[in-house]
Amino acid sequence: MATKKPENMSFEAAIEELDGLVDQLENGDLALDDALKKFERGISLARAGQSKLNDAEQRVSILLKNDENAELSDFNPQPE
Repeated sequence: MATKKPENMSFEAAIEELDGLVDQLENGDLALDDALKKFERGISLARAGQSKLNDAEQRVSILLKNDENAELSDFNPQPE
């Protein structure tokens, strides 16, 4: 099975995979090249997860604005 791009994964799936990678890296039984590949994947997953959290935080902030006269609009996250 092909590995999904982190930006196309749900937040929960990215965190689950990241947790598994951390366990493998902490175990210390990997060859250097394998460890580096897993580390790179982990960084990508962490960045994608952080981006999803930032988007969610922005959406919540928009919803909780105190300005009752503000118009509601669709949320369109900005690509990095």
